[in-house]
Amino acid sequence: MNAKALRTEALYAICTAGVFDLVNVWRLERVCFPKDAYDLPTLFNLALMPNTLRLKAVADNHLVGYLAAEYQRYDHATWIITVGVTPQYEGRGIGHALMDCAEQHRQKGAERMKLTVRRSNERAIDLYRRCGYQWVGAYRGYYQDGEDGLIMEKNLTHR
Repeated sequence: MNAKALRTEALYAICTAGVFDLVNVWRLERVCFPKDAYDLPTLFNLALMPNTLRLKAVADNHLVGYLAAEYQRYDHATWIITVGVTPQYEGRGIGHALMDCAEQHRQKGAERMKLTVRRSNERAIDLYRRCGYQWVGAYRGYYQDGEDGLIMEKNLTHR
């Protein structure tokens, strides 16, 4: 996993992810999101989309975290499409570091970062709040099993 590190901590590095990371990202998705993991064709399309930021966290020469975000010019926001950290590496600040790095490397013109999270995912919601995100709305029945998705947002213009 040779890539230029965008951020390096004692136990992990955050780098730009590419097409060659696709299989490992797919495996991570299936571990982190058993009900909602993106399939391989969707992740392949995501890997090729323009205006998309793709970051990976690497520890012990393994992909242990991933974040993808897409800039939406029409509302001057960057939407975090997916962010996950393998369970063995949770609680080490990797999720927070991925979120911070996404903000630092966002598309020029992005005034807000937005995401959708399962209403029941309290651990993720807590992380997003610690990162400065606030609840701004909900999508009713957003997930395949009918659970609502909470929309959370962080204003980047008042930093």
